[in-house]
Amino acid sequence: MTGDTQQSRGPLAGIRVVELGGIGPGPFCGMILADMGADVIRVDRPAEHGTRPRLPVLHRNRRSVTVDLKSPAGVATVLRLIDSADALIEGFRPGVTERLGIGPDACLARNRRLVYGRMTGWGQDGPLAQEPGHDINYIALAGALNAIGPREGDPVVPLNLVGDMGGGGMLLALGIAAALLHARTTGQGQVVDAAMTDGTALQLALIHSLMAAGRWNDRRESNLFDGGAPFYRTYRTADDRHLAVGAYEPQFYANLLRVLGLTDDPLFAAQHDTGAWPKMCARFAELFATRTRDEWTREFAGSEACVSPVLDFTEAAAHPHNAGRGTYSTDAGHLQPGPAPRFLGTPAGPPRSASLIGSHTDEVLAEAGLDSAAVQALRDQHIVG
Repeated sequence: MTGDTQQSRGPLAGIRVVELGGIGPGPFCGMILADMGADVIRVDRPAEHGTRPRLPVLHRNRRSVTVDLKSPAGVATVLRLIDSADALIEGFRPGVTERLGIGPDACLARNRRLVYGRMTGWGQDGPLAQEPGHDINYIALAGALNAIGPREGDPVVPLNLVGDMGGGGMLLALGIAAALLHARTTGQGQVVDAAMTDGTALQLALIHSLMAAGRWNDRRESNLFDGGAPFYRTYRTADDRHLAVGAYEPQFYANLLRVLGLTDDPLFAAQHDTGAWPKMCARFAELFATRTRDEWTREFAGSEACVSPVLDFTEAAAHPHNAGRGTYSTDAGHLQPGPAPRFLGTPAGPPRSASLIGSHTDEVLAEAGLDSAAVQALRDQHIVG
């Protein structure tokens, strides 16, 4: 089955992407592009041939080949794939692909329309470019981690959503899509340098806007959207679960007070009186602790007060809204999110399970022009799986 037959739905149908195997944000970028219809060919190590991917959701919708990138013949094989590709994804430290012989100069010399997507934490240059790191390091240096958590406590790690996924993989997917448009218009490819520190900083644009307007201070849990505002935070309920309250606009705040029976309470008359916020928070906390999460959820249903239950992963998948939209699905026992965003003109197909590593090696190499004898010769030398 060729890539065009296998992956023909979505706005990126007809786009071919070579993904050099990596972890975290690089595969997330590949997943997004594959979800949108691109034929993403992941290059993995021969030692992994025939095994199941450790991260099956991130590896969905791909074809997989196994090639030894440390051998000249393996590099030559990957360059054959790149010759017919529209984009490439790599997540090594700066300079690694250059040393392997598959850096931007080598690839663009063969395929001038290629979009060469590079995913790193610190970027391709700068004093820390060669230093190791992870999501927590990148969001710390970008200023985001310091802003998340309780006022008197320690910064709280927001999963790896801010750096790896939002500031990394999703940013690179956007960069590649933009560069593909440019290449289609001009015939000229380019390098996309996606750094998680840059992407994290970019996501702080609203916060920096509020700071510039004098509406944000750099102290945790003392601002509108960091848990400091009584009308924009979580509260514990009687059953040790939680509600999320987001009644920021005045009309929603009024509805919140109405349901809680506090409309005439003078403590809540001035919504943005920051001096009263601690007492307001305490009073809200007392009230929400008197009922269970689901009791409050029923009480607030239809009230337009922006109050929602805090759900775990299983509950989120089963919620009527998410179930109605198909936001989550289950594949081979794995709960997974559906493709997003949604395209009404070129809808994406349902996610396909992650393939066994290397299961498309012969197929993909045949598409690149290697006959069965050439592939067998590479296999005999342990260059492909």
